[in-house]
Amino acid sequence: MSLIPKSHPRAKSLLIREKLVEGFDNGLVAKEGLLAQGRGEAFDYLLGEKTGKAAKQAIKAAAAQLLVAKLPVISVNGNIAALCPKQIVKLSKQIKAKLEVNLFYTNEKRKLSIIKTLKKNGASEILGSKTTSSKKLPGIDSARRIVDKNGIFVADVVVVPLEDGDRTMALRKAGKIVITFDLNPLSRTSQTADITIVDNVTRAIDLLIIELKKLSKKNQKSLQKIVDNFDNKKNLRENVIQIKNNLDRRAKIA
Repeated sequence: MSLIPKSHPRAKSLLIREKLVEGFDNGLVAKEGLLAQGRGEAFDYLLGEKTGKAAKQAIKAAAAQLLVAKLPVISVNGNIAALCPKQIVKLSKQIKAKLEVNLFYTNEKRKLSIIKTLKKNGASEILGSKTTSSKKLPGIDSARRIVDKNGIFVADVVVVPLEDGDRTMALRKAGKIVITFDLNPLSRTSQTADITIVDNVTRAIDLLIIELKKLSKKNQKSLQKIVDNFDNKKNLRENVIQIKNNLDRRAKIA
């Protein structure tokens, strides 16, 4: 990984790029994943490259939802494995959620590389590689329709960081509660998920882990109230307003 000076004004963003390039070189990230990062980075600019109030509200709702879940599963793709494998494993242990590798641009070699990375960072059981456990998720034609019968197929809550809209819609139709991280509040994923955290996953996942620790002391009734009081559509609108306000401020100083 190349040396990025801490004094660089965009050091964090450049470090994310480097992690993804390294992930690509190590067989974790697809070429298309690099392109997706560029799109997300553009929205991060618009959001001010910080976790806003609306994102924090969504993180709290996500934490409460995960704590009341009976069978939570965290779906992992190449970008997530490259960017925050330690945090994903920590999150899975914190809420006793299964990890499942699920890829749009799939191949067995890349799956094995992701599994190896997750195990290197402390994961034990990782689903998604055994054909004997495969099931097809109805309503989707991509490779992501293949899920594990002991994981996403039976989960009540699915965390889908850096998701594609088709599978989010299919998961919702299958009766799953979907929590996603998406920097674009206008995407199909954001609009379709139950809880959308409009934030950079490298920032938000640490905040989610902290929030889970805080809320773990609350009873199930209090947690469910937090979930019930969360309105994803309203939250997305607040994120769009945040982008508008940032652009208005920029326009005044340009």
